[in-house]
Amino acid sequence: MYEIILGVEGMKCGMCEAHVNDAIRKNFKVKKVESSHGKSQTVIISETEIAQDELNSVISETGYKVTSFSVKPYEKKGFFSSRK
Repeated sequence: MYEIILGVEGMKCGMCEAHVNDAIRKNFKVKKVESSHGKSQTVIISETEIAQDELNSVISETGYKVTSFSVKPYEKKGFFSSRK
């Protein structure tokens, strides 16, 4: 699993967050996506890596701009996460 963190410029409200989240869900198979206009970021949890240029293209079509991109391995956090 991967955690992809995007800086997204242009989101001003909850509806903007929903537009970005819906575009990502529609175009990519993701486990979870959350956007925050206050933090100007979108966090995606996915089983596979998603190419930066593909994300840039999808988000720019919604009228927003990707300003940063980072990917790191994701491990679920919580009480039972250490038991395997």
